[in-house]
Amino acid sequence: MPIRRLPPELVNQIAAGEVVERPASVVKELLENSLDAGATRIDIDIEQGGVRLIRVRDDGCGITREELAAALASHSTSKISTAADLDAIASLGFRGEALPSIAAVSRLTLASRTDGAASGWQLAGDGREQPGEPLPAALAARGTAIEVRDLFHNVPARRKFLKAERTEFGHIDELVRRLAASRPAVAFTLSHNGRALLRLPAAVDRAGEERRIAELAGSDFLGAALHVDHTAAGLRLHGWVGLPTAARAQADRQFFYVNGRMVRDRLVAHALRQAYADVLFHGRHPAFVLQLELDPQLVDVNAHPQKFEVRFREARLVHDFLFRTLHEVLADTRAGAHAGAGAPAAGGAAGALPDPEMPVPPDAGRWPPPAAPAPQQNRLALGAHESFAVYARLLDGLAPAPAQAGLAAVEPDATAAPPPAVPPLGYALAQLHGIWILAENAAGLVLVDMHAAHERVTYERLKRAHAAEGLRTQPLLVPFGFAVGAREAAAIEAHAEVLAGLGLGIVLAGPDRALLRELPALLADGDIEALVRGVLADLAEHGSSSRVGERHNELLATMACHGSVRARRRLTLAEMNALLRAMEATERSDQCNHGRPTWVQLGLGELDRLFLRGR
Repeated sequence: MPIRRLPPELVNQIAAGEVVERPASVVKELLENSLDAGATRIDIDIEQGGVRLIRVRDDGCGITREELAAALASHSTSKISTAADLDAIASLGFRGEALPSIAAVSRLTLASRTDGAASGWQLAGDGREQPGEPLPAALAARGTAIEVRDLFHNVPARRKFLKAERTEFGHIDELVRRLAASRPAVAFTLSHNGRALLRLPAAVDRAGEERRIAELAGSDFLGAALHVDHTAAGLRLHGWVGLPTAARAQADRQFFYVNGRMVRDRLVAHALRQAYADVLFHGRHPAFVLQLELDPQLVDVNAHPQKFEVRFREARLVHDFLFRTLHEVLADTRAGAHAGAGAPAAGGAAGALPDPEMPVPPDAGRWPPPAAPAPQQNRLALGAHESFAVYARLLDGLAPAPAQAGLAAVEPDATAAPPPAVPPLGYALAQLHGIWILAENAAGLVLVDMHAAHERVTYERLKRAHAAEGLRTQPLLVPFGFAVGAREAAAIEAHAEVLAGLGLGIVLAGPDRALLRELPALLADGDIEALVRGVLADLAEHGSSSRVGERHNELLATMACHGSVRARRRLTLAEMNALLRAMEATERSDQCNHGRPTWVQLGLGELDRLFLRGR
């Protein structure tokens, strides 16, 4: 066939293939135009999932009669005029292809009225180069109304690819919610087949913005989220980031915007995954509503026909900013440091850390601890019995509160100074089944999973020690021998330097036996055989030393897990209080290394409801 110029109708239909994928694509383009026009209220009416009708009405600046025809012409826009404008795109839409592309695959009517105009004007478009003359339209106020009927009526092949009505409307509903989350100052309504399904009033203050987020991300989101507002290096990140303990099975509560534009960016996703790497349970997804603001010249939004992807000119700067900001926010989930911990400490600000030397009120040790089991000889023959000397090392610098277990309560002295404020996690009362610590704070009852809590404390200590000066090791007077398989023996030979860097001095004493000559001093009283076998299993699984380097923290987490206090171990009140104080001073102490919560708060009101008090 000879080379020929394609007719305008076919050109617009080809362009529509890039812009209009389904009814939700039409809604996205129309809503972005309304937001760029300065609308403060947008009403969306949908029929039959958007196939029969999509109507969007706004109170934006409107379009003059003279410009209506240009609005439906290809590559016509008011948002850019020169090539230099492409370097600093501040609007959501700018290509000038949306309306003509939509008109090429539907029956479109555009009506608009500007300030000062005696009436509105409307124009019908069907993809032709010359849509005709505008006609008067009955618009009572400033704004624009666009109707898109019979989508893909002239492209039956495209219509066959559409899903069921409920599915297509589900995409529209999700899109409207995501756009509404980025613009809390704009009111939105969404109706389907004449039934109003979403009404979002404009937010004028922080409380209104939080109501908008609760409506869109779920009523439970804000209760398990931290507010973020950080600025550095010309970048600003603000919004809400969900706690790791509130992670979800699906990534359905992830809202991220760049200069108000919702994006799906791999660099952003990687930075967020890294920020949650230490605190998220495997297979779980964090929840967040975050907005990144930066100079429009530093981001290229002209990278995708549907504008979902962007390119950052300083990609490394953006990545590090996102990672460090969220990493620090998530690191500050110390026990009791946020609203999720319950009521603020009496006499002090919520989240205030206690003085490690703070004395215990006279009655804090009124409950005698459970009888401790008889001491057993340490299997490593180090001369230490199975006590909790491990706390003296793991909690070094965080002196346990000096509770006098087993002593009678002391009557308070009326002339003495008032007792100090109760710390966020309060003071230990008892131990339950050798698994949970029960503590009393200003808000009520605190339940602590002692293994999970101690695991996080140990893990953070190991990380800090390794980063600062390397792990201090302790040689064994009598090497500890254990049997190994061929895979474990190969891992010992291949990763001797890695093991030494982790503080484990292991040598082979034969084809099926190994000797442990030294180990990290902090973990001398832990389950050493389980620790060594766990580390060797990780090394054998991941093969090369480079891969082990990437999973350095995972290996430290394995060491912390095996080196932490186990279930069924009896603690004294002093040891329990020492753990509570360590949790309050430890980053990310609200969850263990596997993403499980380390403690929960039962407020006085919840306890009253359990026992029907006041009814």
